[in-house]
Amino acid sequence: MLDRIQRAGLNLGPLMKTLAMTLKDETEHRFENEGPGWPALSDSTKQARTRLGHWPGQMLQVSGQLAASISTESGADFARIGSSKVYAAIHQFGGSAGRSQRTTIPARPYLPMTAKGELTPQAREAVLDDTMAYLKRAAGV
Repeated sequence: MLDRIQRAGLNLGPLMKTLAMTLKDETEHRFENEGPGWPALSDSTKQARTRLGHWPGQMLQVSGQLAASISTESGADFARIGSSKVYAAIHQFGGSAGRSQRTTIPARPYLPMTAKGELTPQAREAVLDDTMAYLKRAAGV
């Protein structure tokens, strides 16, 4: 049994692929549920979206491009998730935006990570569950 676990530990590519997909699932869950902890849209944003025909609607989903841009990558020793959209970081971390930087956008973390770059508790549990399942399969239990 230990030799099977050792071999599995030398080939983590399949686990990393699973972990990348788990992180994507966690991200999709955040888009669907608008959070947890996302602040409500401001009245001015709701008014602007109403004028454009995008209200009512989900936060961070006017065009759906941010959610659709979420991609995963994995290899022998890493699992990665992210977006190539230039505006992705401002929505994840919040900050000043606009031509004069006078608009403040609150953080609405759609990726399952904290501002310190750590996995959220839910994502950490999911990653640990996947890792234990991988090791159990390798051990044949």
